[in-house]
Amino acid sequence: MGDLAGKSVLIVGATGGLGRPIAQLLKDAGAVLTMTGRDDARLAALSPLGRTVLIDVRRADGIATAVNTAVAERGGLDGVVFCAGVVAFGAAVDTPDDVLIELFTTNTLAPIRLMKAAAEQLRESASQGRDPFLVNVSAVVAEQPMAGMAAYSAAKAALMAYDHAASRELRRGGIRLIDARPPHTETGLADHPIHGEAPRLPEGLTAMAVAERIVTAITAGERDLPSTAFTG
Repeated sequence: MGDLAGKSVLIVGATGGLGRPIAQLLKDAGAVLTMTGRDDARLAALSPLGRTVLIDVRRADGIATAVNTAVAERGGLDGVVFCAGVVAFGAAVDTPDDVLIELFTTNTLAPIRLMKAAAEQLRESASQGRDPFLVNVSAVVAEQPMAGMAAYSAAKAALMAYDHAASRELRRGGIRLIDARPPHTETGLADHPIHGEAPRLPEGLTAMAVAERIVTAITAGERDLPSTAFTG
């Protein structure tokens, strides 16, 4: 643990407000990166950090493309970070079905699909003693659901439940699964909801501070990052 030099790491959602600092920190630690996003221009800005792949995480074939590209380019896969996401606001009873579907597809189903797609390569990495890891970036609302964010809270809580169960299964194969649930973070996500309008929120943590804590957990061999791990 602790040495990321030469390790092949796939970052899904690297163009987001949290994805870029995570990518930079992993690159600085010596990881060899494959990064995905949905915006060509924002992906191009990441190209100095490693290989970039344009995908839509809402599509199963997009997830498969990301994993297959990382394996083909890097000869294997030692780590995966999922930090893509969408948010919605508003009363629970007023959330349209299409918004519910996008929230759960992006925030819950996509990281589950990614785990499944990457599992074989991560098990191979474990057999070589390379301490493979998988990080899903969730949110504090998984632990503390908020009024006005019922659907978003539910999507994140569903992922947390899946991660906690799956982590015990993956551990037997030598794979660490870290469910990270940071408090409100200034990533800009709340400024671009797919539904509703963000309430007035207190100033959040900086994206770099959250990214640093997540990368520390990766290198230190941690297995869970509750919201309290990001404070104090």
